[in-house]
Amino acid sequence: MTAPDRIIRIRTVIERTSLSRSTIYRQMNKGTFPQQVRISVMGAGWRESEINKWIEDPVHWRSTKIAETSSKKIANKESKKETGQFRSNEFD
Repeated sequence: MTAPDRIIRIRTVIERTSLSRSTIYRQMNKGTFPQQVRISVMGAGWRESEINKWIEDPVHWRSTKIAETSSKKIANKESKKETGQFRSNEFD
């Protein structure tokens, strides 16, 4: 039986990652840092396992949602190129 994933708060995330609060939120917005999990009306935290994955390889970490969206955009771009359905400056 696997242990349940712990939710850790911002202070713990800052200590473990050595990032500032503003950097954490900026990277979350860019999709290069794990997203928060809402734990109450006024509280949020991060899944410990996601933070650990980020710590292991911060440069190559990407959220699954961002990766899926990027893959769809690339496929859509290729499809438009093949069918000629794009503006001349769209892929510059």
